[in-house]
Amino acid sequence: MIHSAQPQTKTASSHQPTHNHLLNALSPEVQQRLFPHMELIEMPLGKVLYESGDVLRYVYFPTDSIVSLLYVMENGASAEIAVVGYDGLIGVALFMGGESTTSRAVVQSAGWGYRLRSQRMKDEFNRHGELLHLMLRYSQALITQMAQTAVCNRHHSIEQQLCRWLLLSLDRLHDNHLLMTQELIANMLGVRREGVTEAACRLHKHGVIDYSRGHITVTDRHKLEQLSCECYAVVKAETDRLLPYSKDKPASKKTATCH
Repeated sequence: MIHSAQPQTKTASSHQPTHNHLLNALSPEVQQRLFPHMELIEMPLGKVLYESGDVLRYVYFPTDSIVSLLYVMENGASAEIAVVGYDGLIGVALFMGGESTTSRAVVQSAGWGYRLRSQRMKDEFNRHGELLHLMLRYSQALITQMAQTAVCNRHHSIEQQLCRWLLLSLDRLHDNHLLMTQELIANMLGVRREGVTEAACRLHKHGVIDYSRGHITVTDRHKLEQLSCECYAVVKAETDRLLPYSKDKPASKKTATCH
């Protein structure tokens, strides 16, 4: 079993907008226009940033949190279509021609992030400068992740999906610590909770992870990548191609905590 555990307490004192890779990639000139309007917000586990159909009042830039984009069916069933961490932003529909989105955005790993009012973002985007080009490249990388996730969910085993999900999540955190409930993992993958538990047990037997009392430790990332399907490698390669800065992940521990 993957049990629940108490969330860790985090502070805002050390956070800066540049901890988000998209914001860090902008020139000082663009940063000076945007950063004064950035608001640091806490992003607790399970917080819904927007629901399907909501008008986007803000865009969000995670710094050490992870946000899951979910497609929700009429009967309440859901499945993850993408994950966003410090590599990106939440709210691409704003500058892709729409004011709302068909997905739900929910925090899957607690932390912090910055939000910016939609109009400020649109004003900068409409300058047709570097922000426009950066956002379009990021959007292409995100679309690739969405498409590959759809293929993975259709054709690959729960164990392979879990491997892909763990790797994508770890790539988007500075310290490799995940704050996650068992129910949320199942919701992300669109599978039963029992399926997640069985897949985690198999990974444990393979010597890839250890878990106890809500803590998952990735003991062999290389083997985790080998057990994953090709979907993870496709997404990572395209992201690195479009956004070269995404490869510059800080050195960190190898521990993921699943609550």
